[in-house]
Amino acid sequence: MNDWATKIRQGDARALARTATGLENRDPQALETLRQLAPDCGHARIVGITGPPGAGKSTLVDALAVALRRQGKTVAILAVDPTSRITGGAILGDRIRMQQHHADPGIFIRSMATRGSSGGLARATADLARLMDAAGKDYVIIETVGVGQDEVEIAGLAQVTVVVLVPGMGDDVQAIKAGIMEIADVFAINKADQPGADRVEREMLAMLSLANGRKPAIVRTVATQGTGIDALLEAVGQAADGPSHRLGAGEVAAHMAIDHLGIAVESLDKAVAFYESLGMAVAHRETVATEKVHVAMLPAGESRIELLEPSAPDSPIGKFLEKRGPGLHHVALRVPDLNAAVGSLRAAGARLLNEPRQGAGGHLYVFVHPASTGGVLLELIQESGS
Repeated sequence: MNDWATKIRQGDARALARTATGLENRDPQALETLRQLAPDCGHARIVGITGPPGAGKSTLVDALAVALRRQGKTVAILAVDPTSRITGGAILGDRIRMQQHHADPGIFIRSMATRGSSGGLARATADLARLMDAAGKDYVIIETVGVGQDEVEIAGLAQVTVVVLVPGMGDDVQAIKAGIMEIADVFAINKADQPGADRVEREMLAMLSLANGRKPAIVRTVATQGTGIDALLEAVGQAADGPSHRLGAGEVAAHMAIDHLGIAVESLDKAVAFYESLGMAVAHRETVATEKVHVAMLPAGESRIELLEPSAPDSPIGKFLEKRGPGLHHVALRVPDLNAAVGSLRAAGARLLNEPRQGAGGHLYVFVHPASTGGVLLELIQESGS
């Protein structure tokens, strides 16, 4: 184990900060440190805070940190800001309002520049979240850049996503509905002491009444006064532990089997050569135009390995490789009745990423969001002959 990893496990804040900087700069030593610390991950509750500019996200994050410290919890705050054209760093830097915590060893604050990434996050955000988790933080709070309709990547990283709204948004609520409304596990109406809070809540309730399954909590807060923060933390806990974040057994799990493991690779030919050295052989190879991916299937007993190489720069697999590098992309389960499984998942409030459609090899499939499965992208496949 390298020196940085050892020091981080011993609680050394300087080693933690140095590794965080290294991860942002894709330093090999920092990446190796994170790899060595990987067995320590899985402890932290990762909470995303997102919403339009001016909603008071930073003040809300600060208030949450104060409340969590009162409970004896340790906290890491990752605040993602636009990139400064002059320095290349985060425009706002470490938030001034959060400097009250600078002497508290139980809080680690890091501002990150987007460095051109869209989606409301920086490229290294996921790595830093894992680093803070491995360092033993109880909570990792990720505050995104003020988002619009397409900046919803926080939902793929956080266990619970809090969307912050404020009175006076008017038509803005309608404008952002198609994007960030769908990713919320909890809605926080901040600045709720201002006129218009009732209207925002009515609009939210009206929108949610049209949705199937999931019913995110709505909590009113006044972050500057600490009002509603305990209620917000309770809602976050309920969302993290509730049925929408853990798939039940019942009808969904009955008669399931692992169909394949999807592995994102940078080169299909190189990856195939490795598996062929193990005595495996490619049984099927094709390009799926709808997913912009080249696919190679290799049988492994009753299951398969599915190797995935991007066929275009804007391929979902390409974006996955850019953020996380090669590795496990998804787990695919074979089900006897896909429509019944989808119905059960919707009734349970699970988040589906698409309607059933045809994929590689002609099978019907649907993807389930990692927030509903415990952290991994799940593919359900219609069992052939059913």
